[in-house]
Amino acid sequence: MLSAAVPANAQEYPTKPLRLLVPLAPGGGNDTVARLVGKKLTESLGQQLIVENRPGGAGSIASETVVRAPADGYTLYLASTTFTSAPALVRKLRFDTLRDFAPITRLAVVPGALIVHASLPVKSVKEVIALARAKPAQVTFGSAGMGSGSHLGGELFKLLARVDMVHVPYKGSALVTTALLSGEVMTAFTNPISSLPHVKAGRIRNLGVTSAERWPLLPGFPTLAEAGVPGYELLIWNGIVVRTGTPPAIIERLHGELVRAIGAPEIVNHLASDGSRPMVQSPAEFGAFLRNEVAKWDKVARAAGLRTD
Repeated sequence: MLSAAVPANAQEYPTKPLRLLVPLAPGGGNDTVARLVGKKLTESLGQQLIVENRPGGAGSIASETVVRAPADGYTLYLASTTFTSAPALVRKLRFDTLRDFAPITRLAVVPGALIVHASLPVKSVKEVIALARAKPAQVTFGSAGMGSGSHLGGELFKLLARVDMVHVPYKGSALVTTALLSGEVMTAFTNPISSLPHVKAGRIRNLGVTSAERWPLLPGFPTLAEAGVPGYELLIWNGIVVRTGTPPAIIERLHGELVRAIGAPEIVNHLASDGSRPMVQSPAEFGAFLRNEVAKWDKVARAAGLRTD
C-alpha cells in the first residue's frame, strides 16, 4: 500500500503553496530570475510559489533550511556559482552539496569579462599576463566578495595564467565597478553588459569574456581562452535543486515547468538585457555539471589557499 501511495501523491502535486529559497538579499540578477520564474510556476502549477530571501553564511542559511525541510518538492532552492564553491571554501558546512540536494535544471548563464582601467598600459590579455609576471603581487583585481563568481574568476585566471595578482574584495558588484572606474583596483572580472557603457566611454577596457566560446550577445570580444589563457571558462549560473529523496515524478514535473518558464519570451528578453541567456539541463546533466564544478573549485581553492573554517 505504501509503495502505491507515492505515485498517487506525486500525481496530485502540488496541493499547497511552494517556496523558493534564495540565499541572497532582494535585488540582483539571481533574485530577479527567481521571481520571474516563480511567477510563471505560480501560474502553471496552480499554487502560489513564494520567494524567500535567506542571505548569509555564504548560502548556508538557505541551504540548511532546504535540507531540514521534508523531501516533498514544496521547498526549492536557487543554487548558483557559490553553491558549488562553498565546499571548497568552508570546511565545516553542515550539509553536503552533492549528497543532500537533488538537481532539477540549470536556468540561466552569463559570462564575466576581464575588465581593466583605461590607464593600465595593457590592451590584451597577454599583456595583462606579462605585466603581472613582471610585477608579481602588484596587479590588483576587484571582486564582489570572497567566494563570489568574480573572485573565483580571478583565482582561476591566476592559476591557469600562472600569475600572482592581489585580490581586493568588495561588498557587491556595484562597488567593484566604482572601484575600477576610480582606479582603486587595476582589473576586475565583471558582467560585460553592465560594464559596456563605461567601455564605450573609454573609461575601462574589456579584454575578453570568460565563456568557452564567443558570447552571442557580445560577438566582438574574444574569449580569455583564445586571447591567451587556454582552458579558461567561467559562466556565472543559477539553477534549481530540491532536497534529496524528493519523488522522481515530482522532480520530473518541476523540471518540465521550469524549462517552460525560463523559455518564456518575456523572461528570455529580460535575461538578454543583462547579458544572460537560458541554459536548461536534464536532472542528470545538471548533476554531472554540479559534480564537475565542485571538483573545479576545490582545485582552485587549494591552489590559492582559500579554504577557511
